Amino acid sequence: KKKTVSFSSMPNDRKINSTAACISLMLEGCELKKVRSNSRMYSRFFVLDADMRSVRWEPSKKDSEKAKIEIKSVKEVRVGKKTPVLRSNGLSDQFPDECAFSIIYGDNYESLDLVASSADVVSAWVMGLRYLVSYGKHSPEAPGTGHPSLRTSWISSVFDLADLEKSGRIPVSRAVQLIKALNPGMKTSTIELKFKELQKASERPGTEVACDLFVEAYCELCTRPEIFFLLVQFSSNKEYLGVKDLLMFLEVEQGMEGVTEEKCLEIVSKYEPSKEGREKGYLAIDGFTRYLLSADCSIFDPQHRKVCQDMAQPLSHYYISSAHSACLLEDNFWGRSDISGYISALGLGCRSIELVLWDGPEGEPVVYTSPSAASCVPFRAVVGLIDQHAFTASAYPLILCLVVRCSAPQQRLAAQCLRKTLGEKLYLEPPNPVASYLPSPEELKGRILIKGKKLPPTCEDSEGEVSDEEEGWELARRLGQEDREALEGGGLRRVRLSRELSELVSLCQAVPFQDFESSRRGQRYWEMCSFSEVEAGRFANECPAELVSYNKRFLSRIYPSPMRIDASNMNPQDFWKCGCQMVAMNYQTPGLMMDLNAGWFRQNGACGYVLRPAIMREEVSYFSANAKDSLPGVPAQLLHLKVISGQNLPKPKGSGAKGEVVEPYVCAEIHGIPADCAEHRTKTALQSGDNPIFDESLEFQINLPELAVLRFVVLDDDYIGDEFIAQYTIPFECLQPGYRHVPLQSLAGEPLPHATLFVHVAITDRRGGGKGHRRGLAGRRGRRVREYTSTKATGIKAIDEVFRMATQPLREATDLRENVQNALVSFKELCGLTPVANMKQCILTVSTWLLHSDSAPSVTLNLAEQYPPMEAQGPIPDLLRKVLTAYETV
Repeated sequence: KKKTVSFSSMPNDRKINSTAACISLMLEGCELKKVRSNSRMYSRFFVLDADMRSVRWEPSKKDSEKAKIEIKSVKEVRVGKKTPVLRSNGLSDQFPDECAFSIIYGDNYESLDLVASSADVVSAWVMGLRYLVSYGKHSPEAPGTGHPSLRTSWISSVFDLADLEKSGRIPVSRAVQLIKALNPGMKTSTIELKFKELQKASERPGTEVACDLFVEAYCELCTRPEIFFLLVQFSSNKEYLGVKDLLMFLEVEQGMEGVTEEKCLEIVSKYEPSKEGREKGYLAIDGFTRYLLSADCSIFDPQHRKVCQDMAQPLSHYYISSAHSACLLEDNFWGRSDISGYISALGLGCRSIELVLWDGPEGEPVVYTSPSAASCVPFRAVVGLIDQHAFTASAYPLILCLVVRCSAPQQRLAAQCLRKTLGEKLYLEPPNPVASYLPSPEELKGRILIKGKKLPPTCEDSEGEVSDEEEGWELARRLGQEDREALEGGGLRRVRLSRELSELVSLCQAVPFQDFESSRRGQRYWEMCSFSEVEAGRFANECPAELVSYNKRFLSRIYPSPMRIDASNMNPQDFWKCGCQMVAMNYQTPGLMMDLNAGWFRQNGACGYVLRPAIMREEVSYFSANAKDSLPGVPAQLLHLKVISGQNLPKPKGSGAKGEVVEPYVCAEIHGIPADCAEHRTKTALQSGDNPIFDESLEFQINLPELAVLRFVVLDDDYIGDEFIAQYTIPFECLQPGYRHVPLQSLAGEPLPHATLFVHVAITDRRGGGKGHRRGLAGRRGRRVREYTSTKATGIKAIDEVFRMATQPLREATDLRENVQNALVSFKELCGLTPVANMKQCILTVSTWLLHSDSAPSVTLNLAEQYPPMEAQGPIPDLLRKVLTAYETV
C-alpha cells in the first residue's frame, strides 16, 4: 500500500508557510488519534484554547480540566515514533513514522502520543507547539498582529523599489518578473496563476497588484514548508535564526566543527536578503533557504574539490580515468571521428587516451578505431591538440596508449611527430632496475607517458617483430581486415615495429598476459597488460583475490568488448573492486556507467587519479572482491538517507503530450562491492508538479565505504516516452552529513539549472548501532554469543605466537566497541532520538528539558574531566534518572 504524504494537502488546501498559519489551524482544531500503552488508538478532537495556554481534547472520560495539557508544562515535542509507547506498540506498523508525534509534559516527563492523518498536520502542530513552548512565558499576542515581521518588511521594500510610479501598485507582469528574479527556477505560469487566484479571492481583478497582495503571493510561492519546519526547530523565537541558533544548527545537524559566531555572522551577511536582518544578525526563512541551496551547503564535501589524497604512492596504487574511443562521437561502427572528443575527455580530467594508428592516404598516419569509420583524423593534428590540452584539467601524468596498425615508415613519422610536438613533456627515462614499483603521480607531474610495444633488447635492426594482442586487432579481425598469414599457431598476431616508436616506450611497456603465477615470478614493474572486458570479467569472478594481488604492483588496462559496436559501456565497478587501475570508457556514451565513472573521479579534485583503498595496496592484506559481508579490519558503515523534497524538476524528454505534471519518484542506488550493491526507491509524489514532497527514509549498509558510490536518479512514474528526469552520482567518501541539496544533472552529466533534491544524510558505524540485539527472540535467550574474527595458523612458530598473544586484546577491544555502541543507542533512545543522532544532539535535548521545567532540577556537566560526568543535584524525575544512568554507562 502506497503511503502518500505531501505538505500541500492541508485542510481547505491551506499551505503552511508561517507560525501564524500553524496556530490558526490549532485554534480551529482537528481530529488526531491518541495512542495508549495498551496498544489501543482512540480518535479525539484536539484544539488549542483561545488564550493559547493549553491544548484540550474531547470526548474524554476524564473531566474537562484533566483532558488538557498546559503549554507551560510541555518539555519537548518529538516528531516520529520516538517514545516507548510508539516504538513498541503493536499498532505502530499501521501508520508511517512521519504521521506520528509526541508531547512530553509534566514534571514526570509523561508522553501524549498522537497520530495525524498526514505529515502536513504533524508539521503544523509541532511547529505551533514549539513556537508556543519557547514563546509562552511572554504571553504572546495572536501571531500575525502587531508590527510587521522581518520578512514582510523586506518583501514590502522590494515592492517599493519596483513601484517606479509610487502609486502603491505595480503591473502583474512586473510582479511576476520580480518573484522570478527572487526565486530562480520557478515557472512564470505558476506565478501568474497564483496572482489570478489571489486577485479573484480578494475581488480585486486587473492588470496591477497592490503591496499586500504581492507579499501574500511571495509568501505562498516562495516558502518551502520543509525548510520553514527546520527553521522552527532551531529558532529561539520561531521566525528567524539568531547567531546562536545558527551556530547550534551548524554544529548539531550539519556536523561542522570549529564554528564560531563570526562565521555565523558571515553566513547571515552573505545570504540574508533584508538589510535589517543583516544588521541584527538574523537569518529569516528566505536567507536560510538561500544558504541551504548554496554551494556552501552542498552535499559534496568541499575538501574533495581540490586534490586531497596522497599523490606520492606508486602509479599502480591509483585508479586512473581512462578513455577508449575518445575520437568517436557515436558508435564504433558507423561513428564519425572528431577531434573535439579528445578536448572533451581531457577537459573532464581523463588521464589515459587510446590512439589507434592506421596508414593514412597522404603517407602520414591517421587515427580512427577501424577502417570502416566514416572519417579519420590526422595523427599530427591529434598530437598537437593533446599538447595543447593535456594538462588544462589536471597536472598529473597523461598516458597515451598507442595501438599500432600502420606500416613501419609511417610509425617513424608518428615517433618524430611525438618527439617534436611534445618535446620535454615526453617521459623517456629508462626504468630504474633496482626499484620495485612505478614512480608516483607527483614525480611524473606534467609528463606524458607512452604505453605500447617495445622491441626486445636482442633486436639491433631499425625495426622488428612483436606480438600483438591489443584491442584494435580484435576489431580489425571482426571487420575482415586481418592478414591471415600474419597469424601464428599460438593465436597471437605478429606485427612490425619501428625502433623510433619502440624507444618512446618507458614505464608502460605492453606485454601479453600468461597467468598470475608467471607474472608473479617474471613480470617487471614497468610492464603492463591489457585485458578484454570478457577476460577480465572471468578473472574477477573466478580468482578475484589473485587479480587484486596482481594489481598491487602492476598496471592493468581493461578495454570494452569488441562486440559493443553501439559504444555502450561496461560497469567500471566490476573491475575497480579487483583493483584494476585503467578501465577504458566510451566517453561519448552517456548513461549509468558513465555517471559512475564521472562521479567516482570527482573525489580527488577531478584530477583523474583516485587512490585505491588501503586494503588493495598494502603488501600484507587479503581482500576478495566477491566478499558477501563485512570485511575484516574495515568497519561497516550505515547510511541513513532521508529524501525530503525535489525542486524545479524538468519534464522527461519526449513527454510533451503529458502537459505540465510529472509524477516523480527517487531511486537511491549504492554501487560498490557485491555486498554493498543495493537500491531503494521512494513513493511516487502524485500530481505534485515540479516541487514534490517525498519525505521518505532509506537505509544502506556499506561494508567497503572507500569503494562505494551513491547515485540518485529521479524518474517519472507516469511517463510517455522516457521516464528519466535527472541524476546525480557522488562517492560515499564525499558525502557531507546534515540537510543538503543535491544538484541534479541531465543524462549527459550537464547541470540542470535550479533542479535539486533536498535530503538529510547521516552516517553511523553499523546497523542500528547494536539495538537489534536486544529485540525479539535474541533478547530472550540472554546474552548473545559474540563472533570474533579468528586467524589461521601459518605453521611458522614465531608468527603464530605473535598472533596468539594478540588474540585476547583484540577480543577485548571488539567487546568494548560493541558495548559502547549498544550503550550509545540506549542513551539516544531515552533522549527520544534515533541511532543516527550524535552526542551533541543528546546533550542539547537534555538541556532543553531542564530549561522548560518549573521545578528546575539541576544537572552539572564537568567538562574538566576526560570523560565529562553528568550529575543531578537533588531529586529528579524517573525518566531523567534513566537518562543519566544511560549516559554513565556510555
